[in-house]
Amino acid sequence: MSMFTGHPKGLFVAFFTNMGERFGFYTMMAILVLFLQTKYGLDEGTAGSIYSIFYFSIYILALVGGFIADSIQKYSKVILAGVITMTVGYALMALPGMSLPFVIGGLFVIAFGNGLFKGNLQAMVGKLYDDPKYEKLRDPAFNIFYMGINVGAFFAPSAATAIRNWYLSTQGFLYDKALPSTCHAFLDGKTVDTALFQELANKVSGTNVADLSAFANNYINAFSTGYNYAFGIAACAMIVSLVIYLLFKKHMAYADTFEKKEKGMVSFKEFTSEEKDRLKSLGLVFLVVIFFWMSFHQNGLTLTLFARDYIAKEVGPMTNLIFDLRSLLSIVAAIFGLTMLLKKGGTGKTRGIGLLLLAAGGAFAYYIYGTFSPTMPIGPEIFQQFNPLYIVFVTPLVVGFFTFLRNKNMEPSTPRKIGIGMIITTVAFGILAIGSFGLVAPSQLATAPEQDVSPYLLVGTYFTLTIAELFLSPMGLSFVSKVAPNRIKGLMQGCWLGATALGNLLLGIGTFLWARVEVWQLWIFFAICCIISAVIIFSKMKFLERVTKG
Repeated sequence: MSMFTGHPKGLFVAFFTNMGERFGFYTMMAILVLFLQTKYGLDEGTAGSIYSIFYFSIYILALVGGFIADSIQKYSKVILAGVITMTVGYALMALPGMSLPFVIGGLFVIAFGNGLFKGNLQAMVGKLYDDPKYEKLRDPAFNIFYMGINVGAFFAPSAATAIRNWYLSTQGFLYDKALPSTCHAFLDGKTVDTALFQELANKVSGTNVADLSAFANNYINAFSTGYNYAFGIAACAMIVSLVIYLLFKKHMAYADTFEKKEKGMVSFKEFTSEEKDRLKSLGLVFLVVIFFWMSFHQNGLTLTLFARDYIAKEVGPMTNLIFDLRSLLSIVAAIFGLTMLLKKGGTGKTRGIGLLLLAAGGAFAYYIYGTFSPTMPIGPEIFQQFNPLYIVFVTPLVVGFFTFLRNKNMEPSTPRKIGIGMIITTVAFGILAIGSFGLVAPSQLATAPEQDVSPYLLVGTYFTLTIAELFLSPMGLSFVSKVAPNRIKGLMQGCWLGATALGNLLLGIGTFLWARVEVWQLWIFFAICCIISAVIIFSKMKFLERVTKG
C-alpha cells in the first residue's frame, strides 16, 4: 500500500500550504547570514546573533499563536492571518538599500506571522487523526506533512542562488563568494592584499578596474540587492500558499473544531492525574529536542560558514551534476524512473513510464554535463538543498521500514524513535569532526592558505543529519499531537515550537565558538550535547512509552 493512501484530504491541503510557506522560509534561512555580512559587513558573531534571535522568535511566537487559537477557538482564522503577515514581512525584506534596523523589523514581522501559522497548522493536522479510523496513520501522516516542508525547502537555495547570480550579471559582475568580505575590509581601511584584490576585481568585472573603492561599493550593492530579490521570490511563494489554503481549507473543517471548555484561564490543578503525566512527558521531550535543534539548525550558520571558508570554491563537471539544479532534477527523474521500472507488481504502463523517465532523465543529465566547464563555482548556500532532497527521497523508505516493523509488531515507539534520532545526530557531527581534523582554525583563516575540503564531506554529513531528522522531528510532532490534552493542543504544539525556539536561541554558541576553537572541536561539542540528550530520553523511556500508550 502506498504511504499516501487512506489519509483525509485535509492532510494534502496542509502539505501544499506548508510547502509554499517553507519555500519562502528556507530561501530566507539559506541566505540570511550571508546577506547580513554582505550588505552590512557584520562579523560572524553579530550576524549569528541576529540569525539565532530571529530563529528563536519564529518558534517562540508559536506560543502566542497557539494561545490565540485556543482562546478564540478557531485555527483557520489565525493561520490565515499568519500567511498574510509573513507575505508582508518578505515583501519588506525585498526592498533594496534598507538600513539594518529596517531589516530587523522585517524579520520580526515574518517571525510573528510564522508564530500564528506554524504551530496551528500542525495542530490541525494532528486533529485530523483524532478520528479513530485515521489514528494508526498518525506517524506516517506527519512524515508526509514533513515532506511538504522539504519539497519547498529543496528549491529554496537554488532559487536564492539563481536570483543573486542573475542580478550580479545584470550589473556586469561574476559571482565570487569570498569577495564581499574583501570589499568591506578594503573600504574599512583594513590590511588587504591590494594586488590580489585588483586581480579579483578585474576577473569578476571582465575589465581592468580603475577605482577599487567604487568597485567595492558597487559589488557589495549588487551582491546584496540580488539577495533582496531572492526575498521577493519568498513573498511570491507565500502568495501561492495563501491561494491554496483559501481554495481548499474546507477539507480541514473537521480539524477546526474545539472541545467545549469553561471560559477563563486553565489552572494546572484542573488537570487530571493522567493529563499531568502527559504534560510531564511532553516537558521531557521538549527539553531533549532543545539540544537537537541547537545542533541541527547550524545548517544555516556554522555549517554555511564552513562551506564558505573551507569547502573548495570550484568542482569538476561530475561533482557539479549534484550542484546544478537542472542536472540534479534530471538525476532525480531517472532514479524515480528506475524505481518504477524495478518495482515488484508494477503494471506495463507503470514500467513504461519508468523507462521513459529513466531514459529522459539520464539523457538530459548527460546533455547538461556536456555544457559544464572543466571547473564550476559552487556557493555556500547551495549545500542546504541536500537536506530537503534527502528528506523527499528517504521518507518513503523510512515510512516503509516502520510499516514493515509495524506489521510484525516490532515498530519502535514514538519516544524511542526520538531517542534513536539523537544518537544518529551524534554520529553526523562525529563524521564532520573526523573530516575536519587538522584544518586551520577559523580565527587563523585570514593568514592561512585557501582551504580545499571536498564538498562530499558536507554532502555526507547532511545525509546523516537527515536520517536523524526523520527519526526525530516528524515523530516529535506526532508525539505532541498524540499526547497533548485535547483542550490545549494548539498551546502544546506552540510549546514544541517553543522548545525549538530555545534551541535556536542557543545557535549563537556555534558562532561564539567558531572564532575561539579548532573547527573539529566545534563539531565535537555538538556531538556531546546530542549524546547526553539521547541518554536522558532513554533513561525515561518506560515512562514515555506508558504515557504514549495511555
